[in-house]
Amino acid sequence: MKRLYIILIIFIIFKYVYAGKYAGDFMAIGSGVKSLGLGGAFSAIADDGSAIYWNASGIGQIKNKEIYMMRAFLYDGLAYYDNFSFCFPMPNDVTLGFNFTRLTIDNIPVFDERHLIGTNIDQRIAFEELQLPAIPDGKFKSTDDMYQLAFARHINHVFDLGWNLFELPIDIYFGGMFKYIRRQMYGFSGTGTGFDISFMTKTDFSLLFDVDWMGDIAWSLNFQDIGNTKLTWDTESRNIDEVLFNTKLGIAFYQPLKKYDSNLIISYSKDFVYNKVDYFGFACQYKDLIEFRTGLYSKNFSAGIGLYLYNISIDYAFLTNSLGDTNRIGLGYKFQ
Repeated sequence: MKRLYIILIIFIIFKYVYAGKYAGDFMAIGSGVKSLGLGGAFSAIADDGSAIYWNASGIGQIKNKEIYMMRAFLYDGLAYYDNFSFCFPMPNDVTLGFNFTRLTIDNIPVFDERHLIGTNIDQRIAFEELQLPAIPDGKFKSTDDMYQLAFARHINHVFDLGWNLFELPIDIYFGGMFKYIRRQMYGFSGTGTGFDISFMTKTDFSLLFDVDWMGDIAWSLNFQDIGNTKLTWDTESRNIDEVLFNTKLGIAFYQPLKKYDSNLIISYSKDFVYNKVDYFGFACQYKDLIEFRTGLYSKNFSAGIGLYLYNISIDYAFLTNSLGDTNRIGLGYKFQ
């Protein structure tokens, strides 16, 4: 079974190289631990460093310097997904962020085609000595890197609805993100740059319906890889792949449970690229100490937990996948 997983991963890698429209699918794995514990329904929450990937405008919510590191063990440990982010607020409610993501697959077997020279398939079937041994001629490592620089601006605006109704305060966030992508496999590399722009708003839901116990509501809109992000390979053919433009929508509802010092979050996101994937997430936070999470995406299930100790956060997420289950661990620190 493990050999089968390796073959599947090799097939996927080379399919990406030669089927250009799927060139950026390694990015679809998604950054962060909290975000994937929520099944990827994070676009309208986007309140930590992984927001640089999900919705760059969300880092406008970060008011203190924050650093975060993550490692994911993919497909029963056959691949590794690492992520590092650093966000820092600036004057005038501007926040800047940096994010680095790497997908690594080690020990991919290589079978040299020179064994096939001078023979045809009928000869290899008929004569055992001409058949290829199931022993690789070597191994190589594949790495996919993405560097992201993001900015976000926070604006607090009060809308006067007039007619002696009420004033509605709304937090508005907008941002942008520049990305540089570098893919390397078997001595070749492909590079390219892309750009995202995103928006998010958050307001008091209770004011809209005049119900005191209701919480906040947020919605988001993210345009990813505007104009299609192109990756050019340094092969002889100078093959060019494209990461397709994607629109990501999101909505999140925050419901406080004051009696229990808790807060519930229900979130939903949708991608419009490829097969229009839906993401659903649910979280329950007790005080500022612990948060339980779960989610659904593409018929897969996820669950996670977050612990908050002083300025340190420790996160874990478990995700199911047809190629093998995934475990993610993360560690964050907020500067005061």
